[in-house]
Amino acid sequence: MPDAKARRDFAEEVVVKLRRAGFQALWAGGCVRDILLGLAPADYDVATDATPEQAMATLPYRSLAIGASFGVVKVRHPRQKGNEVEIATFRSDLAYVDGRRPVGVVFSSPREDAERRDFTLNGLFMDPTAGDVIDYVGGRADLEARLLRAIGEPAARFEEDKLRLLRAVRFASRFDLAIEPATSAAIRAMAPQIIVVSPERIAQELRKMLEHPSRARSVEALMDLGLMAAVLPPLAAIDVPLRDRVVRTLDLLPPDAGFPLALAVLLLPATPAVADDLCRRLKLSNAERERVVWLVARRDDLVGARALPASRLKRLLASPGVDELLELHRADALATTGDSGHVDYCRHYLEHQPAGPIDPPPLLTGNDLIRHGLRPGAEFAAILERVRDAQLESRIRDKDEALAFVDREMEAATDDRG
Repeated sequence: MPDAKARRDFAEEVVVKLRRAGFQALWAGGCVRDILLGLAPADYDVATDATPEQAMATLPYRSLAIGASFGVVKVRHPRQKGNEVEIATFRSDLAYVDGRRPVGVVFSSPREDAERRDFTLNGLFMDPTAGDVIDYVGGRADLEARLLRAIGEPAARFEEDKLRLLRAVRFASRFDLAIEPATSAAIRAMAPQIIVVSPERIAQELRKMLEHPSRARSVEALMDLGLMAAVLPPLAAIDVPLRDRVVRTLDLLPPDAGFPLALAVLLLPATPAVADDLCRRLKLSNAERERVVWLVARRDDLVGARALPASRLKRLLASPGVDELLELHRADALATTGDSGHVDYCRHYLEHQPAGPIDPPPLLTGNDLIRHGLRPGAEFAAILERVRDAQLESRIRDKDEALAFVDREMEAATDDRG
């Protein structure tokens, strides 16, 4: 993947080539914001008075019309895979009728383009060759004052695209900004309307919040502004101590914690069934939903790890999601009792546990039982489960011992029936 310098160089090259062809061209939006905050932009957007057709005809790169009707194309570096720049024609949006997108656009001036954007920190332009910032909306002053402010009338901006209600929280939390009072009041008043946004777009915003180290601040803001009640209703009714526990636990997760783990922490107050329902509402993938539900269902399973039978402990520690489960338990323990000794015990057990691998292949299968003379039936699963327990507890070590164990189990069952 291209490094930060390669991305910047290509984005500047795009601007220079458009200008040489007689067009206006500036860096726009998030990349300017990030530069002013001292961050390396993950990507670059260029705003220009060239139409999509003119931009594609002018630039000697492979291009993709990702939103030509809205004046947007993407160009790709000829040699660096993943190095792309999005180019948008200066535009004004026509009416929004569905709380999602405008019915159309008209090409316009840089000022009009800035004024149709969401927040002042995203309405900035930069001339990369001179380093000058072009600010029509007061974004630079807001960044210096550590404020997130909607451009123009906040309610009007949120009415245009309800997803901006969530984006406001994400930007404020990620960049450690206070939300300007009028903007905050509009979010609180309009929070119930977030449900007009598709579940997929809501999930995408939640993912961006929960994957970032600022996740605890985001969740706190979602709760304070009434957005949590609309997005994840069961979490709106939790009491203050439980809410504080969730926020502290999120804050104690590793900075690079993934979305399923962070969402599972957020859903700790829920039952597994409720967690499953919420994941389905957000239309998460089956793999993500199952991992989240598994973590929620096992939120207490390792607390008494030292006292668990080896068979039970080994099954848990051999699970595909065990690393996330241990991180959940560690963060939750530090947020509550301050004692994460059971997690240390589990990690030591994983690294140094005696008696061979933690998840050895089963000694017997159903076919082994049939060959041993047993009739297939409902009891097969229970017999194999007891064999597996004995194996994991090192009471049996090979197939012969396993079959002898089965004989003893069957004999004991016959005696009980007699």
